[in-house]
Amino acid sequence: MSEERDSISRLAREDGRYSREAYAFLFEALQAAMVLAGRDEAEGSDRHLTGQELVAGLRLEARRKFGPMGATVWRRWGIHSTLDWGRIVFLLVDAGMIKRREEDTVDDFREGFDFDEYFVEGYEAELPAEIGPSPTA
Repeated sequence: MSEERDSISRLAREDGRYSREAYAFLFEALQAAMVLAGRDEAEGSDRHLTGQELVAGLRLEARRKFGPMGATVWRRWGIHSTLDWGRIVFLLVDAGMIKRREEDTVDDFREGFDFDEYFVEGYEAELPAEIGPSPTA
């Protein structure tokens, strides 16, 4: 894991557009994307995600982890559109850290979503079930 972390840090530093945290988050969100796409039990090339499936997993994981601050966090990392996630993916492909199919392109990430609309305007707090109405005296 330390070797992967070092590779991510080096790649982020060399490219300079995105923070190391963005790369690390992408790897974290892969599992959420796999589950969302129904490929978490698949093997080999059947585990492959499209750009839009990965974006859906990134979005879901960011909402779960950061709530309405998701857009702010992503922007601090240098992510201003879903196309930026595609650029990171292809930097990782070029570095040999992930694989792609021949038909995959960075443009697969172009059809994105409005960060503020999804993270801020669309946010609904989910309270734990054990938090209920306060007892009356």
